[in-house]
Amino acid sequence: MELPKRAGDNPLAIKLEAGKKYAWCTCGLSSSQPFCNGQHKGKGMAPQVFTAEKTETKYLCVCKATKNGPFCDGSHK
Repeated sequence: MELPKRAGDNPLAIKLEAGKKYAWCTCGLSSSQPFCNGQHKGKGMAPQVFTAEKTETKYLCVCKATKNGPFCDGSHK
């Protein structure tokens, strides 16, 4: 399995909708950051699928170093 590619230096503020499923990119290769577009295929990685608990803006990680994926934990600093 390859290590994820750093897709950016700062998290992205994303408005999530309650009850909606999202696929957070874990490989860093997606051109649709912070979400998966299938670029991980053949890399031994898979997106992290999650359902938003409520409608709110959250900061999603793009550096791929967070220990709280898909959410930013400040690891990019």
